[in-house]
Amino acid sequence: MSRVFTIAAGRRSKFVVLAVWVAVIFAGFAFDLPGKFADAEENDSSSFLPGDAESTQVLDVTSRFEGGEVAPTVVVFRRADGLTTADQRTIEQTRAELSDATRQFENTTPFSEPQVSEDGTTALLINEIRGTGEGDAILDPIEEYRSLTESEDGLEVAVGGPAGLSADAITVFEGINGTLLAAAGGLVIVLLILIYRSPIFWFFPILAVGFAELATRSLGYGLTELGVTVNGQSSSILSVLVIGAGTDYALLLVSRYREELRRHEDRHEAMALALRTAGPAIFASGLTVAAALLSLTLAEVNGTAGLGPVGALGIAVAILSMLTFLPAILLVVGRRPFWPFIPHFGDTASDESRGVFRRLGDRIARRPGAVAAVSTIVLLIMAAGLVDYSNGLTQSSSFRDEVETVEAQELTAAAFPPGQSAPTQIVAPADADLRAIAAAASEVPGVEAVSPRPVDGDESQVVLNATLSDDPYSTEAYDVIGPLRDAVRSVEPEALVGGPTATEYDLREASARDTRLLIPIALAIVLLILIGLLRSIVAPLLLIATVVLSFAAAIGVSTIVFDVVFGFPGADPSLPLFGFIFLVALGVDYNIFLMTRVREETLVHGSREGTLRGLAVTGSVITAAGVVLAGTFAVLAVLPLVFLTEIGFIVAFGVLLDTFLVRSVLVPALVLKIGPKIWWPSKLAREREPERPGPA
Repeated sequence: MSRVFTIAAGRRSKFVVLAVWVAVIFAGFAFDLPGKFADAEENDSSSFLPGDAESTQVLDVTSRFEGGEVAPTVVVFRRADGLTTADQRTIEQTRAELSDATRQFENTTPFSEPQVSEDGTTALLINEIRGTGEGDAILDPIEEYRSLTESEDGLEVAVGGPAGLSADAITVFEGINGTLLAAAGGLVIVLLILIYRSPIFWFFPILAVGFAELATRSLGYGLTELGVTVNGQSSSILSVLVIGAGTDYALLLVSRYREELRRHEDRHEAMALALRTAGPAIFASGLTVAAALLSLTLAEVNGTAGLGPVGALGIAVAILSMLTFLPAILLVVGRRPFWPFIPHFGDTASDESRGVFRRLGDRIARRPGAVAAVSTIVLLIMAAGLVDYSNGLTQSSSFRDEVETVEAQELTAAAFPPGQSAPTQIVAPADADLRAIAAAASEVPGVEAVSPRPVDGDESQVVLNATLSDDPYSTEAYDVIGPLRDAVRSVEPEALVGGPTATEYDLREASARDTRLLIPIALAIVLLILIGLLRSIVAPLLLIATVVLSFAAAIGVSTIVFDVVFGFPGADPSLPLFGFIFLVALGVDYNIFLMTRVREETLVHGSREGTLRGLAVTGSVITAAGVVLAGTFAVLAVLPLVFLTEIGFIVAFGVLLDTFLVRSVLVPALVLKIGPKIWWPSKLAREREPERPGPA
């Protein structure tokens, strides 16, 4: 097995490794695979649902009627004290211009006659855009409509509706990866310069990370061709995973390489030893993250399921790059890039009996039980913030910046039933009692009105439009969908309820189901990997418990911050699942790095001294890795979506919590308190602890 890890350390093989990597990257660019990966992103919420979701079935029916998926555009005109005669002329003129503009797009319909509110303050113009699978099919018409409408002289105008919302989402995701890569890359470069104290060395880990990112996107395009769903959010998270995890693995390898350069004159021998010792820990840590991500493939939400294989691929490529490309390029350039702190053969290596983390370990060792208890209480207090947790984030409140669709919805809601801009659809057999269905639906609290929807095509089914009393993208509207489905099926068992609100409702239900199913599965996977790596049962159970407690603390603190500091309306329903997967997998990463070194030292020095030496040796590099990973995830906050800001904050805070409290204090305290039994049932648990030296 050691030969596998040391392939890149050979005098000749290092050039072969570099040649293979260059060929892979060149091939990706030659076929524009990274660009095709970006083009394959799907950002329509309905495409994330499985085929058996009720709203998806309704979409299939209405798509047959309309010749494709149709999204209404709503242009709102409003004057608070009533539309004037001049306003009415403006509306008619604008309608003519908009309808004329639709002729340049094959997938749009002319705009309807104005619908004027009862109070005479608001008028709506509505048309429909048929989706073609390409973002420009919706974005281009909406941009044209908005260029033809503008507010003036007290007449407010906004373009929205489901088509407007889709266009706003597409606009947000355009260029999002470039912004993210620039911000994350810049931050990582600064941190690496500070960590290595070298103006040169940072370039090589960044180059390895860049190669990993490009290779992941090239290979990821192949996954999209196999049917894996990738959206803007999962693509952004993928970039952060590759950059953050890849940089962490580089830090851990380089740290061990520098140790060995002081002990060995031949840099090839030093790298081979570094790969033999750090390589298995890096591989196991990456395997833990990849396995946890792969559990997401069992999700009902296609966007969540798609992140599983794509994210696991990113982690696998990052590991491969850090264990092959990075060692090979470092061997080619030699010791000089470490300037001005070049590690020379014979230099004094770091002494495990000294340093900040050794002193910290000695203090913990005096009263490990008390330290563990206090640390646990602190985490439990942080977790208490969960009592304020809310999943109130909706599609219309998911943008951090103001978007025109939200403005249009607010203008509509001021004079019409809020659901007017995005009606809920009821599909029933043509021979069903439509009056009875409409009457049953109208009696459901939250339903304002029900009317037939004229459609062409399949005469075996009909569609009714239900206008909701609440904002169609609000939690109050989502709560109407369940009772509405029960009501219409009490009259017609084959009736289905769909539309934008029902789609969001089904997404939330699927997300809740995924969270309940996948968290236990991910825990079981990580636990089995830890048992195999540490050859113990007690230690893995302990590590899992600390990481879960850390996750609860991170969610608790984040809940308070989102509410009090950021003023967010709540969390996305998928946030607990994503936060758990990332924090458990990445949090266990640091514990793996710590405990594998502790086990290595325990074999020589016994459990107590092995724990202190393991903490002392790994403390600095793991802390640096934690800061880099936290900073990388924090970069998600630069993106204009609330969900990405939330996931970035939770993971960044959770990683720092793991780095500075859980891994540095709580885990060593528990290991010192339990003693050799931490390694049960391996033979280490049965060995006698060496006698402690007396106090100095």
